[in-house]
Amino acid sequence: MATIEECRRALEKLSDSMATADGDVRKAAALDRSVTCHLTDLDVTFVGRLTGGRIEVLDTVPGPPPDRARIRLAMTAPDLIALVSGELNFATAWGSGRIKLEAGLVDLFQLRKLL
Repeated sequence: MATIEECRRALEKLSDSMATADGDVRKAAALDRSVTCHLTDLDVTFVGRLTGGRIEVLDTVPGPPPDRARIRLAMTAPDLIALVSGELNFATAWGSGRIKLEAGLVDLFQLRKLL
């Protein structure tokens, strides 16, 4: 089982990758939105903001997200780490229900460029 600190590092790695991306990926990462990532197996939520092409984790709270963010992710900690390391394909995991992504329609169209 992955730890909260390993998941935080995975989100930092994802953020670093987004910050150095080019083209459509860079444009999609340039959104300014509230974001949460609920790790269902650890029952903890990272609360943050997608801004300036990066994910800024502002807090880690126990349980499900306390507020409704504009972009909401839910998955297990091992799936987060596998996703960031490239071992798990987002589209396949999303389609099978392993990863849940909720956002407005316009945001979903932008976010698909990241995937």
